[in-house]
Amino acid sequence: MAYPKLTEEPGAIETAAMIARGDMSPLEAVDHAIARIERLDAHINAVVVCDFDRARDTAKVMAGSGGSRSQPLFGVPMTIKESFDIEGLPTSWGHEAHRDAIAKADSRVVTLLKQAGAVFLGKTNVPPDLADWQSANPVYGRTHNPHDHERSPGGSSGGSAAAVASGLVPCEFGTDIGGSVRVPAHFCGVWGHKSSWGLISKEGHDHPLMAGRGAHDGALSIAGPLARNAADLAVLLRLTASMPLSERTRPLRDCRVLMLIDHPSCPTDTGVRGPMEAAASALEKAGVTVDRTSDLVPDLEHQHGNYMRMLNIAMARGAPNKDGKRASATDWFDLLDTQARNQIAWHRLFETYDLVLAPPAPVLAVPNSKTRVFDGTIEVDGSDVPGASGLCWAGLATFPNLPATVLPIGESGGLPCGMQVMAPRWADLAAIEAAEEIGRVLHS
Repeated sequence: MAYPKLTEEPGAIETAAMIARGDMSPLEAVDHAIARIERLDAHINAVVVCDFDRARDTAKVMAGSGGSRSQPLFGVPMTIKESFDIEGLPTSWGHEAHRDAIAKADSRVVTLLKQAGAVFLGKTNVPPDLADWQSANPVYGRTHNPHDHERSPGGSSGGSAAAVASGLVPCEFGTDIGGSVRVPAHFCGVWGHKSSWGLISKEGHDHPLMAGRGAHDGALSIAGPLARNAADLAVLLRLTASMPLSERTRPLRDCRVLMLIDHPSCPTDTGVRGPMEAAASALEKAGVTVDRTSDLVPDLEHQHGNYMRMLNIAMARGAPNKDGKRASATDWFDLLDTQARNQIAWHRLFETYDLVLAPPAPVLAVPNSKTRVFDGTIEVDGSDVPGASGLCWAGLATFPNLPATVLPIGESGGLPCGMQVMAPRWADLAAIEAAEEIGRVLHS
């Protein structure tokens, strides 16, 4: 099954192996990535904060350190979403008022990846407050989808996905509360992983208004990797996870799989439906049992409504909404009870099914817009539907705090289409490994 590819550049593991063999030095790897950014990024605008001099200095020091034997990402160049702190670089979250908010320390994720040998070249673009399926802001301008510059790469980790898809860097790290890793992966044709809530620390990923004081990790919101293959996702996950991860033991052929393509809160566009149905057929031909419906699925419309309520409260940090109403502590605890019941329902579903497959979004990459996607409409098979309704597929895994891996499965009209592979909570590696096996079935 074909899907559009933009680059044959090596991934993170492959780059580290080339450095370990002596095929290239860390400095050569870093210089190669910098050259690609300088040559290719002018039309995409993914890497908006550059730290090339420090990256080259770090790579020069690495040359004689011999660290490649113990560091899995030794010398691998990468970037990271602008909202993660890197000491000495700005963290604006897309706001002019915070253009010069310089981080005093590295975020936890950056620290762990540096310890693993990664070399950071800079940071990638986001929408203001990480609150759009586009990545455009007054500080850094607009990031374009590498497949079609008139379309969005997604958001809020849109710069991250665009950088990986273009081969500017082999891997990236983003965050996700409303599909912000999964939707950019889907829009740009790369791999992304929404981790189980609480698995990866988001220390040092705070709004600049917090002024470096630290903050609560945030309900629903997670940190997760993006890459061009499943193996790189797994490495990045292992390096940043706050607990040991177990691997999947059951091969795909022995798994019972549930595929959901329709959601009561938003129709699914033909451009997404076609690749999803083709993927289901390919899996069935490979001997995988794929159910299309199940009485075990929670009430998805009810789940989406509660997800949106929790999402809006979390994003506003309890501030009043547009009608001036503020959620009370009782409202919040009632939502937590509802979320807990939803988690139990999904746990029961996963006692029967090993995996749930679903679209990451109801549409392919949306056209660039001056307004937020969620404040306007999206086009589904020629009809306009509220943009916010498209969040239903993001909330599918987010509200119950489940892991979900996005892999590219096909294309429609030259635009990539992804699919999210959901697994039980904490079975993050199982989701990635299953997605990898599904990818082999679809693209062999």
